[in-house]
Amino acid sequence: MENFPLIRVKNLSKNYIDDCIETLALKDVSFDIKQGEFVAIMGPSGSGKSTLLHILGFLDRPTSGDYFFEGKKMEEFSDDELARIRNKKMGFIFQTFNLLRRTSVFDNVKLPLNYAGISEKEFNTMAKKALDSVGLYERVFNHQPSQLSGGEQQRAAIARAIVNNPSVIFADEPTGNLDSKSGEIVMATLQKLHEQGNTIILITHETFTAECAERIIRMKDGIIESDIQVLNRRINNFIK
Repeated sequence: MENFPLIRVKNLSKNYIDDCIETLALKDVSFDIKQGEFVAIMGPSGSGKSTLLHILGFLDRPTSGDYFFEGKKMEEFSDDELARIRNKKMGFIFQTFNLLRRTSVFDNVKLPLNYAGISEKEFNTMAKKALDSVGLYERVFNHQPSQLSGGEQQRAAIARAIVNNPSVIFADEPTGNLDSKSGEIVMATLQKLHEQGNTIILITHETFTAECAERIIRMKDGIIESDIQVLNRRINNFIK
């Protein structure tokens, strides 16, 4: 059996039409991402990196080209299958945290498990494990997000993203709303998850953040300018 990469995109393009004006957001993009890689996709605003993330996360479809996930072409999945894969095989971390404000941290982390068909006891065990893995302890489990610092909220969002043991974690500007120290802690958390075998795709415009990854894909005006391995990777040591 062929050993497929986790993600493969071939000649991917995406057009948007607004008021009869066509914008080409992605232009003939191709690359592979293997299971277990930590890849940063970086570029300035308007470079196409967020459009690419939406396609990779099954939140949008390309205009042309092919996207393979675990060896299967995107067009071969039904809408129900795409939703199931997003819930069970993909974890998402956003710049704005996207935590439910009136819901406890613990219940926020458990949300992806609502569709997993497992018992409440398993829910609780998996959620506690996820929170512990990002350095959040039981004293904050019953707090609401507003009672946490920005860095703690983002770590809770990371716990929610990993609670289902997804195949890939998408992190969209995860340090964008944080001070420098909190950002370092969040990136150290992602590095720790990568060391445990998780595949991470990081979207960022910051070189300092991208250098935490082991590979950087640089984009500009919808095309890939470079795709390189990071020889002197920056390592954060805040999370033990």
